[in-house]
Amino acid sequence: MSKVGETTLILDLASLEHNYNYLRSKIKPGTKFLGVVKAFAYGSDMVTIAQKLEQSGADYLAVAYVAEGVLLRKAGIQLPILVLHPLASNFDDLMAHHLEPSIYSKNILNQFIEVAKAMKQTDYPVHIKFNTGLNRLGFSEDDVDFIAGESKRSECIKIVSCFSHLAASEDKNERDFSLDQINTFKHLSNMLMDKLGHRLMRHMLNTSGIINYPEAQFEMVRSGIGLYGYGNQAEVDAQLRPVATLKTIISQIHQINANESVGYNRAYRSKRPIKSATLPIGHADGIGRQYGKGKGSVVINGSKAPILGNVCMDMIMVEVTGIDCEEGDEATVFGTEKSAEKFAANAGTISYEILTAISQRVKRVVCGA
Repeated sequence: MSKVGETTLILDLASLEHNYNYLRSKIKPGTKFLGVVKAFAYGSDMVTIAQKLEQSGADYLAVAYVAEGVLLRKAGIQLPILVLHPLASNFDDLMAHHLEPSIYSKNILNQFIEVAKAMKQTDYPVHIKFNTGLNRLGFSEDDVDFIAGESKRSECIKIVSCFSHLAASEDKNERDFSLDQINTFKHLSNMLMDKLGHRLMRHMLNTSGIINYPEAQFEMVRSGIGLYGYGNQAEVDAQLRPVATLKTIISQIHQINANESVGYNRAYRSKRPIKSATLPIGHADGIGRQYGKGKGSVVINGSKAPILGNVCMDMIMVEVTGIDCEEGDEATVFGTEKSAEKFAANAGTISYEILTAISQRVKRVVCGA
């Protein structure tokens, strides 16, 4: 990687391809692979990641909202795109850009059929979401007759898949709950297929599910966080490579005397003489205040430099006492030297949050293409 001269998120596409191939190796050759690229591809760059996944052989992509799918279509992405949480106000845009909706309630199904009829659609592909225990979105067993009946009455839609979401696939203490979810999904999907009279593409496994429940691959699996280098389990993390590395530089170095304070609200007060470095990155860039007061740290020239006091909007101050460094030197927030999972864990959160929090004002640089 080349040296950075400003706060930069470096995206390594070779690592993305490595992760994709590793996850692919865990599924059967005939099982389809859906890459989740919602939330700017977990805070990276949605278009760049989607293009690489398309080139690498992914079968499907998934986004959270219609606008994300529209952005991918405008960038030339041709793969089928599942919209996981479509809203009725966006159905016209969804169909205009050939996106495929997750249908999760009677209200959404009725509204989608109404818009599809108005747009003179025939056999428009839709995906049925079943709630098997996450209790977030999805139909229940009581809704199967309704789903099948509405589908048969309407020529404008065609149910092509059904899916569900494991609630705790990474937690081996919740194995019985996960197995119960899988069995419930099997039952619901079989019921729906019997009433529709045709087979469906089924998918339930997320990244941890791919690793821990290979028997439940069905016709497709979905991976989000695993593609970006995190497997929610130490043994899986060891096989994956972080795609995103967040780097910044030292803007200024200060000598802080004993009994002096650093930053807003004087949140850090020195008990001894120390050396601090100011870095041009703050909570407007995604480094929230929860990482302040020593809970977060960066790596400078191979050494840990904890954050001093409160995180500012555009800056953090870190302690560099005993670290051989100077203004202009690089600091790594997370990535290959220190994983986003470790950075996040010290503040009591998870890799997903810090990755997706990185502001769009942070420069993106792509390597390993």
